[in-house]
Amino acid sequence: MSVPKLLVGLGSCGIAAGAQKVYQYLQKTLPPETAAVEATSCVGMCYAEPLVEVVRGDERVLFGPVDQNFAEELCRSVQQGVLPVTHRVREGAEGKAYLSQQVKVALRNCGRINPEKIQDYLDAGGYSALKTCLTRYTPKEVIDLILESGLAGRGGGFFPTGRKWSFLASAVVKDGKHKYLVCNADEGDPGAFMDRAMIEGDPHGLLEGMLIAAYATGARYGYIYCRAEYPLAIKRLNIALAEATEHRFLGERILDTDFSFNLHIKEGAGAFVCGEETALIASIEGRRGMPRLRPPFPAEAGIRESPTNINNVETYENVSFIINQGPAAFNQYRSGKTVGTKVFALAGKVKRVGLVEIPVGMTIRELVEGIGGGSSTGRPLKAVQMGGPSGGCIPERMFDIPIDVESITGTGAIMGSGGLVVMDDQTCMVDVARYFLTFIQNESCGKCTFCRLGTKRMLNILTRFTQGEGSEEDILLLEDLANKVKKTSLCGLGQLAPNPVLTTLKYFREEYEAHTKEKRCPAKVCKPLIRYIIREEACTGCGVCARGCPVKAISGEKKHAHHLDSLRCTRCGLCQGVCKFHAIEVE
Repeated sequence: MSVPKLLVGLGSCGIAAGAQKVYQYLQKTLPPETAAVEATSCVGMCYAEPLVEVVRGDERVLFGPVDQNFAEELCRSVQQGVLPVTHRVREGAEGKAYLSQQVKVALRNCGRINPEKIQDYLDAGGYSALKTCLTRYTPKEVIDLILESGLAGRGGGFFPTGRKWSFLASAVVKDGKHKYLVCNADEGDPGAFMDRAMIEGDPHGLLEGMLIAAYATGARYGYIYCRAEYPLAIKRLNIALAEATEHRFLGERILDTDFSFNLHIKEGAGAFVCGEETALIASIEGRRGMPRLRPPFPAEAGIRESPTNINNVETYENVSFIINQGPAAFNQYRSGKTVGTKVFALAGKVKRVGLVEIPVGMTIRELVEGIGGGSSTGRPLKAVQMGGPSGGCIPERMFDIPIDVESITGTGAIMGSGGLVVMDDQTCMVDVARYFLTFIQNESCGKCTFCRLGTKRMLNILTRFTQGEGSEEDILLLEDLANKVKKTSLCGLGQLAPNPVLTTLKYFREEYEAHTKEKRCPAKVCKPLIRYIIREEACTGCGVCARGCPVKAISGEKKHAHHLDSLRCTRCGLCQGVCKFHAIEVE
């Protein structure tokens, strides 16, 4: 009889939560004849890290969060053959709510296999789709299957993947040139970690999807463009490339056929604009990442002026599932014109932060409150930011709309690649717009006048609002600038840059007016527009706040109500943080 297997979640999130120490302890404590301790990746339940899954035959029990004390208990229990009844993540109410509504397609292997062992991937059916394509289907038939599935680019554009592949397949290759296939893993949205988690958890799933795409399109060489800030993802990609080459899934005459494909990793320097296709191509070629005019499109003239196709990580991760299970298994989930599933990174003020994969058509409320568990602060939810810096803010009153491309675009936001940041009523929407404009302005390549200067002027106006120096006329100027930047920028970064501003103006205009007319921040976030006060009836005169104030703005006698000098106060908030009697308020 085989020994139990303990899978420790060693994705970046798990390691940050202390999973590496748990892994080392289990390896040191459990003899090999008692249990096999293996590494896996993030199962998506980042809120419960560190996670350890015990696999005994068909039984799988997930435990978390696993601290040192519970790790000791788990070791004893495994050796005795009876598992603990506490810390079971899936069986609890939170775990059931988190997992029951998800449909795992792109994430099907994440957290279930060791991403650094190709045999685990093979045991899960890995590379069977590639073998099927090479032995049963012509390249055109593969493209037809992808077209029938309805798979569309998951990087944010949602352009039909099969059509995109057909452009490359029919492209004419000039003398001495080759067709190229690229994976865009340049994930730069604040709060987004979908690509990183998928690569860390299922690198061979990405490789197999690219291999099938290369076969279908006639591509000879490929690149995975991954930002250097993802060292664990890059490490596991390099291991996967070496393993796939050793097993003859990569290289020349793959699986004894006429199909050959070579793949390389290109580490990006973290420029957000390199998520745009032509800027990414420039970076691969060693040039500064700046977009160019199209046409010609990459399918005609991309890398080294050769035909090129670019898809993102999630798109490729879906491909082998479609080949193995059939198009109907994917497009059975549909809402409007959108089909399949979508991976989201839940972040912000939500209880169950993590990586989820949902069928399209689920509402924002079902995702945030059902799967995510609602507000982590106990405060009412106010909005979600969807689509990253190029996305927009959707108010709570619209949470019942379905998650599909048409519905989300209709709000003024975008689905994007899957970043979703949750905000409660203590979030200032003017400050949120300022934050995202700061990011966009810093990341603008500077090629377009309106993107370079327009976003800077917009940021200046937003900064004035948060400092209490804006006027009502500035609101109109901001709106006008936003629309002009949207219409005149060359690439998607500039065209979508005004979305956070336009959506907050559309749904939270009263907050802009409060900042300008009343010189007040309703959310009590913008420091120049707030002041701290001490409620005399609640103050006990303990003096803790006075001793902690860095600028000595608080004074008073012991056991008597203290006074706070608003002119001297820098609004750092330390006094409110240390007051046990809730005597200090913001107004």
